[in-house]
Amino acid sequence: MTKSGLKDSGETHPSQLIDAKIRELSDWRGETLARVRGLVRQADPEVVEEWKWRGVPVWSHTGIICTGETYKNVVKMTFAKGAALEDPKGLFNSSLEGNTRRAIDFHQGDKIDEEALKALVRAAVALNTSVQTTMRSRRKPNSA
Repeated sequence: MTKSGLKDSGETHPSQLIDAKIRELSDWRGETLARVRGLVRQADPEVVEEWKWRGVPVWSHTGIICTGETYKNVVKMTFAKGAALEDPKGLFNSSLEGNTRRAIDFHQGDKIDEEALKALVRAAVALNTSVQTTMRSRRKPNSA
């Protein structure tokens, strides 16, 4: 059970668990998580919401796009394959040392560059889709 009383055992839809988490936070972190969630959904209307690792909202489309973790002083949006994404607006400001992930830490009062964030989400979806397409084409038997 989460603090909100919802079970995370698959009995409750992940979107409901994310709604409950936002309500439970009831401060700037909840507002920021809700805003980020809305931008992800705008950028990719086909996004699938998941609830993993005992309370982390996850947005996927042919693989994980990003997560929305909340901490005492930050809302962290981690892109699973962020190191492979172009970031022309320099949104990534955390987890920069690894070879795979990249994150954006939002602090209280930070302004979100909505268009740049939606562009990152779309790029992550395009990367997931291209990787999946490449994997499928490699598995097809040669008909020659």
